[in-house]
Amino acid sequence: MTENQSRISLWGVEVFLAAAEAGSISAAARRLGASASTISQQLAALEATLGTVLLDRGARPMKLTSAGRVFLRHARAMLDSATAARAELALADLSGLPRLRLGVIEDLDSDVTPRLLAALAAQFRNSRFLLETGASHRLLDQLSARALDMVVTADPGLARSSEPGEETYPLLAEPFVVALPQGTPAGDLAETLRGLPLIHYSARHLMGRQIAAHLAGQNLTLAHRFELDSYHAILAMVAAGQGWTILTPLALHHAARFLPEVVVQPLPFGALERRIVLSARSGALQTMPGQVRKHVQALLAEAVIAPALMRWPWLDGQLRLL
Repeated sequence: MTENQSRISLWGVEVFLAAAEAGSISAAARRLGASASTISQQLAALEATLGTVLLDRGARPMKLTSAGRVFLRHARAMLDSATAARAELALADLSGLPRLRLGVIEDLDSDVTPRLLAALAAQFRNSRFLLETGASHRLLDQLSARALDMVVTADPGLARSSEPGEETYPLLAEPFVVALPQGTPAGDLAETLRGLPLIHYSARHLMGRQIAAHLAGQNLTLAHRFELDSYHAILAMVAAGQGWTILTPLALHHAARFLPEVVVQPLPFGALERRIVLSARSGALQTMPGQVRKHVQALLAEAVIAPALMRWPWLDGQLRLL
């Protein structure tokens, strides 16, 4: 065995971890942005260095061998230690962080996310930033798989079992509200809504399931023909008089061009709120998540809360930083 063959590289460990979690060479290659041949070579080199087989490549999906299960625990610890070391060094010289992989829910991508990236770029001057936007459950899965370092999502609550080794920082609480077409006859709001079709946010996403569970808990069965996963499409239909919907101030902010054509009122079927949180692997980024939290909350206060309270003063105390 040569001197180089006796060394374990962090890249080899990262490749092993990605392959173990993804279950195939091709999936690990996609996650890491490398070729399948590179992944195979790195795995073979790592196994040669350790003198044992870590993955059963004949299984579909690939399975860990008994040695692989032992090494998996150490691999995670190695990568977490390396990430923590980079973060600690970067905090001593804030320009030194090489890369930050950030996931943010689509609700914030109109103005909060670009301004957050600009603030982070000014603080971490030599860093590269990878941004992933998407649904909360998908971003949280990527955090668990170590494909992202830090995510801003809706708090899944009991919908997701607590992940070991993650830390969570609360950012914002926002109530669910109703949006209905301009010109809807005045009167008892609950009775009015029972007589109109509900345009439901998709139950494929966390927020849609939260809304559906709340309505079920209120013993409400509301007629609906449409279930959509786009704030813009939902509010366009409400504005066109096709029905009403239940959303949050962040969702309304995301599709603000429709606001002149809809009326926003408190939810008359019991109070319901969701929380926006920042999550990261525990200790891996040192105090960096706390710094990012301050940036995000300042932007939420300026770009979301202030204009929402100007439009709907009754949200005061309900739409709030945490």
